[in-house]
This record gives sequence, C-alpha cells and structure tokens, in this order.
Amino acid sequence: MIKAVFFDLDGTLADTAPDLSAALNYLLHEKKLPALPAATIRPVVSHGGSALLRLGFHMEESDPEFPALRERFLNIYEHQLHNDSRLFPGMDKVLAHIEAARLVWGVITNKPEWLTRPLMRKLGLEARAACIICGDTVEPRKPHPAPMLHACLITGVEPGTALYIGDAERDIMAGKAAGMHTLVALYGYIASHERPETWQADGMITAPREITAWIERINQSS
Repeated sequence: MIKAVFFDLDGTLADTAPDLSAALNYLLHEKKLPALPAATIRPVVSHGGSALLRLGFHMEESDPEFPALRERFLNIYEHQLHNDSRLFPGMDKVLAHIEAARLVWGVITNKPEWLTRPLMRKLGLEARAACIICGDTVEPRKPHPAPMLHACLITGVEPGTALYIGDAERDIMAGKAAGMHTLVALYGYIASHERPETWQADGMITAPREITAWIERINQSS
C-alpha cells in the first residue's frame, strides 16, 4: 500500500516557471540581450538554474564567466521567487486528501534549501510537509536514490510503500532506484523532444487530481 507521497517541487507540486522566467529575462535585460518567450523557458525550468543560463546565454558551465552569471541569476531569483509561483490547479485538494487519509507527504527537490524553504513557507506548506529534502540536504542529488532513501528514513516509511511524482527523467530514475512507485507529471515542464513514455514509470498523469485516484486504486488492490 501507498503510505507516503513525495513530490518534486518545480513543475510537479508548484508552477514556479513564471518567477524563474522573470529572473532569467531580468538578467538578460541587464546584459542588454533580448528577452526569451515564456514558452521557450518553461520546458527548461525543471533542469535548474544552470540549464536556464545555458538557454539564455548559449554558454557552458566551463566558461570562466558562468559562475558569476549564475550567482547573479540566483540573487535575482531569490528576491522574487514567490511573486507568481503557485500550486498547480487542484494540488491543494490533493494534499488535503492525502492528509485526510493519514498518509504522509513531502518534497524531494534538487533546488537548494535557501531557495526551497522560503518558497515552501510562502506557499503555506513548510509546516505541513513531513520532510523537505533539498539539493544540498544529502549527496549525491537526483537521479541518485540517496535523497529518496533519506526521505523514507525521516518519515519512517519503507521505499516500497512510497510514491514519487516528478516531471523529469531523473525523478523517475531516482524513485525507481530507491524502490518507490513512480508517476510522471505530464502537466509539468517536459520539452517536446522528451519521451516520458520511455522512462518506465508506473504511470503518467495529466493533472494533479489524478494522483488521488491512482493512490486509491493501488491501495484498494493491495
């Protein structure tokens, strides 16, 4: 049976693309470069700040200017990380259902703690989550299973009774490697060239509301 539900943050639990897009375009404006359309930025958001900078500046991390550019980007984002970020539609009801069913839930993200916790706090979720595992909580990060196993240790559940939901292949890889059930959030930030059907998840969902039905189906068959 499913006893715990863990979420990726960006692109699965919350729609953070508007604030990350705004931060990238602010930096592009500072550097006197043209802004990028939100539709161009959105599919890259789940891959982190470095991927966004590669997109905006056509620059690799090996470039000597990259570290300073990344620091400036994160500084901009820190000051506006919850201007327009919201839970995905229906996610509030999903969390309420999980809590009413006496399941535990938490977040496992590669986003650093100094950005994750203020965002979770603003969303009103920091105190509700049974665990918040960030990109710097344990090493290595996803797609390694270490963060997933750490979440299970904190919440006292066996990996086989946990469900992990994410919108990137590394999410599914990490969940599967830990022995968890996995779902692909197709409503998240998945680029057109990606093929989530090849990630070998246990299922795929097109909206948050499908999560509760999936959990109930698994638990009723157990």
